[in-house]
Amino acid sequence: MKNLVLIGALLSAVALHGQQSIPNGTILPLELKSSLNSHFAKAGQVITARIAQDVPLPEGRIREGSKVIGHVVAVTRASDNGPADISLRFDTLLESRNKMAITTNLRALASPMSVWDAQLPLTGPDRGSPENTWNTVLVGDDEVAYRGGGPVAKGLEVVGEPTAGGGVLANLSAAAGTKCHGKFQGNDRLQALWVFSSDACGLYGLPDLTLSHAGRSNPVGEIKLASMKGEVELRSGSGILLRVMQSTP
Repeated sequence: MKNLVLIGALLSAVALHGQQSIPNGTILPLELKSSLNSHFAKAGQVITARIAQDVPLPEGRIREGSKVIGHVVAVTRASDNGPADISLRFDTLLESRNKMAITTNLRALASPMSVWDAQLPLTGPDRGSPENTWNTVLVGDDEVAYRGGGPVAKGLEVVGEPTAGGGVLANLSAAAGTKCHGKFQGNDRLQALWVFSSDACGLYGLPDLTLSHAGRSNPVGEIKLASMKGEVELRSGSGILLRVMQSTP
């Protein structure tokens, strides 16, 4: 019995144990677990998010439910002198007892409502049928046909496949007119995108916010969001796609 417990513990740590780094370009799909409002936020405040879907690695995986920790770098409240902004940095990955420092940039951010809509069937009649027969539309407009095994498609082009846990694996692409890249530093593996499309880039369902800095250039890893009116507000349940630029055990 003790041997079985030991084997189980080893298997639970297989993703990061012995993994010297996460390949650059790997996407981390996150569900935000902290709510933020620039009126109350302070520099140094901790932000928590969870990995929303298993992330495949060359050796093992990062398990769904693992934590990504970040913090507020700087914040400006809304005033008569101008709108609010807030700068964030996600820099630590925690899985079980394993810890890894990461440098990331933001690929996409979606409101809780956008995340919710991406998990509902495309048509009303589907709602009475089993979930694995649903057709859904991801954040960014890719379509998932029959979540139980149908393809992920952009128009007539198959770009990925759904997973058993409700996420998707897809090849990244760069939509025209956006600053998001497709594959990064030769990393052309299927990426875990959860409720996002293969070319999802920027903000979704957040009409009052703009992305001032994604963290791809200096200051590297720092994400800055600005409000066009009032305070910057991010609610728990928001969906995030981070791209790993560097990692250190």
